[in-house]
Amino acid sequence: MVPESTRDVPSYRVTFFFGPEPVEGRPDVLACVFNVKKRSWKAGIQISVEMSTDQLAGLQQKMRLADRLAKSLMALDPQERPHYQERMADCFAQAVCWCKLDLRLQAGMAQESQRIQADELAIELDREAGNRVDYVLAYILGELDLAPDRSLPSSC
Repeated sequence: MVPESTRDVPSYRVTFFFGPEPVEGRPDVLACVFNVKKRSWKAGIQISVEMSTDQLAGLQQKMRLADRLAKSLMALDPQERPHYQERMADCFAQAVCWCKLDLRLQAGMAQESQRIQADELAIELDREAGNRVDYVLAYILGELDLAPDRSLPSSC
């Protein structure tokens, strides 16, 4: 179960499509793609959300992600840990891209597929990161089936 991230933007239904994938011609940028549909729209759109690898690394440190996930990793078989660590990085990028998309949705969005570039909303996302830690952790643990057997929080 993936936690609901659009608590503040209830008129949109957002689903993760794919990513993170490298952005062509920009080796320092990753993108995740989401399907977005507003209740009043007849059809949904796709939004590509880009993040620089430097910003992802900075947010990972700011959220103290390694410390917070260490307990979950220690409970795993040592041979399985590298696979989970790799997936954790992907899930972290997905969760942060989702939070960045939420920031854009709060301002409203036209019904056309679009791209949120890596430098857009960077300052706002950095400011908001402290409020999104629980959501990001729940997303990662939920995606990896490492979450405790309770309902995941909705912190975004």
